[in-house]
Amino acid sequence: MIREVGKLDLILVPVGGGGLLSGSAVAAKGLIPSIQVFGVEPKNADDAYRSFKSGKRILVENPNTIADGLRTSLGEKTFPIILKYVDDIITVDEENIIKAMLFYLERMKLVVEPSGAISLAPLLFNLIDQKYIKDKQIGVILSGGNVDLKTFFLDLKGNIKKNQ
Repeated sequence: MIREVGKLDLILVPVGGGGLLSGSAVAAKGLIPSIQVFGVEPKNADDAYRSFKSGKRILVENPNTIADGLRTSLGEKTFPIILKYVDDIITVDEENIIKAMLFYLERMKLVVEPSGAISLAPLLFNLIDQKYIKDKQIGVILSGGNVDLKTFFLDLKGNIKKNQ
């Protein structure tokens, strides 16, 4: 992303076990030492957030989140890397994860799974302090098209769910 776009001030990266976040942080900081790297995870599976804030690894068991790719606990090997290179971790509620998916689908015609769409939510729903985003170049890492649209957007009759 940095090679394609150029200098970025901030990147937002989904976090589950921490592999994508730790690798992205090491690479980004290696190319742009001043870049801010934020992990984004579901509130219902907030072990990375709690671990990051406390400085000790906290495990999660069977979290209930639509972002199934982020249900795993933060890895033993990735945690020290995250502590060293990541600047913050933000949590997102289930409703905003779904709304981010819908944004990608409606506005960009992209099918993005909840675990990948989550990284856009802090920007869409003002979940990040303005000092990090005002007049900044921001990269958002998204991943996956592994989603059954009927499960997420349609009711049993094939109509769009009304409460989304």
